[in-house]
Amino acid sequence: MIDLRSDTVTAPSQVMRQAMSQADVGDDVFGEDPSVIELQEEVARLLGKEAGLFVPSGTMSNQIAIKAHTQPGDEVVCEAGAHIMNYEAGGPAFHSQVQLNPIKGRLGVFTARQVEAVIRPRNVHVPPTTLITIENTHNQAGGTIFPLEEIHRIADMARAHDLRMHLDGARLMNAVVATGIPADEWTAPFDSVSLCLSKGLGAPVGSVLCGNRKFIKDTHRYRKLFGGGMRQVGIIAAGALYAIRNHVDDLARDHQRARQLAEVLSKLPGIHINPDEVHTNIVMFGMDEQKGTGVEIEEQLRRKGLLCLPLAKQKIRLVTHRDLSDDDINNAIHTFQKVLS
Repeated sequence: MIDLRSDTVTAPSQVMRQAMSQADVGDDVFGEDPSVIELQEEVARLLGKEAGLFVPSGTMSNQIAIKAHTQPGDEVVCEAGAHIMNYEAGGPAFHSQVQLNPIKGRLGVFTARQVEAVIRPRNVHVPPTTLITIENTHNQAGGTIFPLEEIHRIADMARAHDLRMHLDGARLMNAVVATGIPADEWTAPFDSVSLCLSKGLGAPVGSVLCGNRKFIKDTHRYRKLFGGGMRQVGIIAAGALYAIRNHVDDLARDHQRARQLAEVLSKLPGIHINPDEVHTNIVMFGMDEQKGTGVEIEEQLRRKGLLCLPLAKQKIRLVTHRDLSDDDINNAIHTFQKVLS
């Protein structure tokens, strides 16, 4: 079965498993797991931040950051298709008692002017705007990259209004590889950053939340509160360390394969996709109604040995990842041509 549903479906390689089996471990709730400490320090250096906190998931990482940056009744600005808005189970309302103010961007990108237009005036009738979140790369928009120049404009505006900035960088390393811009340049404008290691990088579990030392000290309590305190977790931290040290450059291959799929799909009748909008490893395509619904197409593809993810009635997502081979991509192309032509 060729699995194009997500880059979260990867399995640890044998060499990664070996690294995990040999990990030094301790009680991480006591701050005594050497492998976790090493991972947190290494990711913090990579992102240009003072400290890091290893957590089980990207969702927990984002929700801890929102909790730490806000007070109940605050408002958080995000893009309308953002992960924190659509795929984190209402976490901002449930955990932090904040409301989200979604901005409709283009390909997941909004502007400083759009943000400034929705900042609330400081009076008793409205929730105070306190946090801006950006997702880079943007999942629902198709792995698109948020331009660094616009991030700087938003950050300048945020500072002028005394707002904090959080980066949902679940797939940040895809943006790094696609642009050649170092990770710490992408993250410099942000007060906090979440980096997932279990997506394209291929680790089995985990994300790291980074910021200054005081922020990370405060977030330890929220990790415990949210049930994310872990014990001898160096076993999985070692897999994450191996991924960050060995798998980053491989993302370029995922990007090339995604573009290859997009080029083929763009030539099929009734399929709607612009290959130039495929920036990294995610391919989103729409289809005419006569082709059937996304669920119907997914079932046809599944019967032919290919897994994909229908996101809307006429929309399907494909994600390339390190566990695919060239033969898998070629076979996927032939399957799409048979089913969608």
